[in-house]
Amino acid sequence: MPETATTSITIVLNGEPYALGAGTRVAELIGTLKMKPSRVAVEINREVVAKAKYAETIVRAGDQVEIINFVGGG
Repeated sequence: MPETATTSITIVLNGEPYALGAGTRVAELIGTLKMKPSRVAVEINREVVAKAKYAETIVRAGDQVEIINFVGGG
């Protein structure tokens, strides 16, 4: 059975359990977290996701997702 946005899944986001809709793409997750795609780096299961792939990469149940937000300043 294909995953749909109405089904909830759990991932591990930056070391903590996080629920989201099945079929959620990396770009959608970043938007939900109110982060700017140009200011983050994303890794899924220890593999870096290229920014060009954010809109097509689907986050799956059980994935270990790390999102690093770059902050300027000095």
